[in-house]
Amino acid sequence: MPHFAKPAAGSWTENWPELGTAPVDYTDSVDPEHYKLEQQAIFKKLWLNVGRVERLPKTGSYFTREMPSVGTGVSIIIVKDNEGTVRSYYNLCRHRGNKLVWNDYPNEEVSGSCRQFTCKYHAWRYGLKGDLTFVQQEDEFFDLDKAAYGLKPVRCEVWEGFIFVNFDDDAGPLTDYLGDFAKGLEGYPYHEMTEVYSYRSEIKANWKLFIDAFTEFYHAPILHMKQATKEEADKLAKVGFEALSYDIKDDHAMVSSWGGMSPPKDLNMVKPIERVLHSGLFGPWDRPDIKGILPEELPPAINPSRQKTWGTDSFEFFPNFTLLFWVPGWYLTYHYWPTGVDSHIFEANLYFVPPKNTRERLSQELAAVTFKEYALQDANTLEATQTQIGTRTVTDFPLCDQEVLLRHLHKTAGDYVNKYKADQAAKPNGAETAAKTNGKVAHV
Repeated sequence: MPHFAKPAAGSWTENWPELGTAPVDYTDSVDPEHYKLEQQAIFKKLWLNVGRVERLPKTGSYFTREMPSVGTGVSIIIVKDNEGTVRSYYNLCRHRGNKLVWNDYPNEEVSGSCRQFTCKYHAWRYGLKGDLTFVQQEDEFFDLDKAAYGLKPVRCEVWEGFIFVNFDDDAGPLTDYLGDFAKGLEGYPYHEMTEVYSYRSEIKANWKLFIDAFTEFYHAPILHMKQATKEEADKLAKVGFEALSYDIKDDHAMVSSWGGMSPPKDLNMVKPIERVLHSGLFGPWDRPDIKGILPEELPPAINPSRQKTWGTDSFEFFPNFTLLFWVPGWYLTYHYWPTGVDSHIFEANLYFVPPKNTRERLSQELAAVTFKEYALQDANTLEATQTQIGTRTVTDFPLCDQEVLLRHLHKTAGDYVNKYKADQAAKPNGAETAAKTNGKVAHV
């Protein structure tokens, strides 16, 4: 059931009573055993976005992704085959297990274009559909059936140009998993926004903590006040900040917020460079000349209550993919790839319509640089959080009404871990296995 406007009396959180209102246990963000369970129960089981189709412009285009969230050393290849189908394979030669696609350093991700993949070690070759096409000195092998030694595939599906993989062969279809939110976002002109600015950094904090930071605006008037003019900062500090609406559908969630500074009604509220370049945190002020971004053209899931003061919607597709839309006609993606219980890789990509002149390009660059400053402020705070909750001096923390999506995130992750433990215990010898991997599970 959607909730697009806060009732005159009541709260957001009461709309989802299963989340409760008690303090939330953050042991799930500090316990190494719990993190190992998340790898098995979540990242090896659910659909994970690894990029967009624009990275594969022609037949034979490919890129690799390192997947430490799934397991140590796991690497995959994503490629467009001769029929235009996007496929994915484990980045592993079937001869002696050498990494198949890499350049100078095996742990670095690479991209390029080829007719086939050739192993650096013994020159075994594989076609774009994963078939083994050539074996060096094939007659030296014993009854080798090349058809049985193709690349090992990884499930791969595409939604609206976004490429997803899943390491569970028994998982349901991608569109079923993404659900109603994704259906309501279809038709947005993603394909028009091919000018991309990317950031990537390792954050010394649990992956869920960064998602926490981007699903509430309770912190904005405090943490980011130095980025606003004095007048705007004083106003926000006095009255606080509240989003326009929240919604939760199964594993996924969204928050809709205002964005009255794109463009601002009062130019005195922004910095001189923003006045000159018509840009800032909320992106370029001037809408690109394309279809699908005007208020009346937006897909139904974006600004669902059609608020006149609407500025941005953030959709959190569990476990680690955020799709964020801005009123001037551009969008962001976030990814959070855990590398350990207290570390993860944070990726951010800003997508714009290609600029037509120098001023438009500088406008986009200013938006990208401004975003980076805000993200650095959040990341720095998160690392300070991780150091303290890691002491376990306190493990339960109260959350306010605007932090409802935090409750949902930690409960959803905890539910997957609990189900995985129950399934393992139900298998033959499962109780012994579950006991060995048992970590304290967060409860909401």
